[in-house]
Amino acid sequence: MSRTVVYPVHVSFGDCDPAGIVFFPNFSRWMDAATHHFFRACGLPPWHALEEIPHCVGGPLLEIHTRFLKPATDGDRLEVHTSVAEWRRKVFVVDHRIRRGEDLLCEGRETRALCVKPPGEAMKSVVIPDWLRKRCD
Repeated sequence: MSRTVVYPVHVSFGDCDPAGIVFFPNFSRWMDAATHHFFRACGLPPWHALEEIPHCVGGPLLEIHTRFLKPATDGDRLEVHTSVAEWRRKVFVVDHRIRRGEDLLCEGRETRALCVKPPGEAMKSVVIPDWLRKRCD
């Protein structure tokens, strides 16, 4: 089982819709930020600075699934609990659990590919190195 890293979120007025609840795309924004935070917490530099993977652009999103259970509102302090649920050859699956205290508000799952973009070439997926997986366990 992969490690879990917690990314804190403080909900502000601008995150909310006219009904006063968090506008649903913000959960996706926070999950994306939590994914990047996860890899940094595992000791990796930003994707573009990974010298071991030349021309790395990171893990572009291929697919996302989100399930909303309870609303969040202005002033809430949330935690996004993030872990890598599955490593495939060129793809990894990231799980997110967004909590307010003990309450589970949202569950999300992202499927991402590890990609490079050499100068003058199209972006392409590459095999995820074993050392990268091990840093995240």
